[in-house]
Amino acid sequence: MTDTITFDAFTPAHLDGALRLSREAVWPHRREDWHLLLRLGRGVVALSRGAVVGTALATRFGAVAMANMIIVDARMRGRGLGRQLLTRAMDWVDVPEWRLTATNDGLPLYEKLGFIATDRVLQHQGLPVAHVLSGGVDWASAADRPAIQALDRQATGANRAALITILMHEGRMALVRKGAGVVGYACLRRFGRGEVVGPVVAETVETAHLLLGFLFAQAPRGFLRVDTTESAGLAPWLTAQGLRPVGGGISMQRGGTTTLANPVRRFALAAQALG
Repeated sequence: MTDTITFDAFTPAHLDGALRLSREAVWPHRREDWHLLLRLGRGVVALSRGAVVGTALATRFGAVAMANMIIVDARMRGRGLGRQLLTRAMDWVDVPEWRLTATNDGLPLYEKLGFIATDRVLQHQGLPVAHVLSGGVDWASAADRPAIQALDRQATGANRAALITILMHEGRMALVRKGAGVVGYACLRRFGRGEVVGPVVAETVETAHLLLGFLFAQAPRGFLRVDTTESAGLAPWLTAQGLRPVGGGISMQRGGTTTLANPVRRFALAAQALG
């Protein structure tokens, strides 16, 4: 007998089912990581006999939205559930530009939906080599939040003010100042198997190195993850710091005029791990 699939809005009651899916797919997300994304956006779940068998989330950042956490139970694949979940989630958010990070398996679906590849996402993880705290980096305070939000918006073309507010509360934010302004920031927080550094936004690669080195020195001596893009130029340095490359994905975009690979100004970017 063929299972009947129904769709519903993603609520906190579905978090345990979503966590089961991500664990079966060997994704690193904790329940808290799923909950953070649900707090920031809206989502849809596919249900079979009351069990969660698929999810998709849409996170709006002003005129830009991210599609993320698109996952289907391995036993339910090949039925078009991924496409149905994604289109339903996107129908709820009206924006001119969409972004997502694709796996190689998901690439054909996203291309059919009008997404184009803009860059490669490179995931690095491991135990960083020992670092000595360097000068020029400070811990951010609540008073720095507007400047950090403005720098992030300038670098990404997205209004991620709500995300930054949450990250400043749940993680630790470091920054580099130039005169009265902020020219770089980076966040260290719990994620998955250990800690993640991201987002990182810096006007130069050298500033990004300062921020990352500072947070590597502050991080607990355990597993650390940093996601970046090929165009940012950070990957060779991350490898030299002991964070080995372990794959990644493909940055994709639909609509809009500015891609992360070619921002209005050149920035060294490392991504928040949004799934």
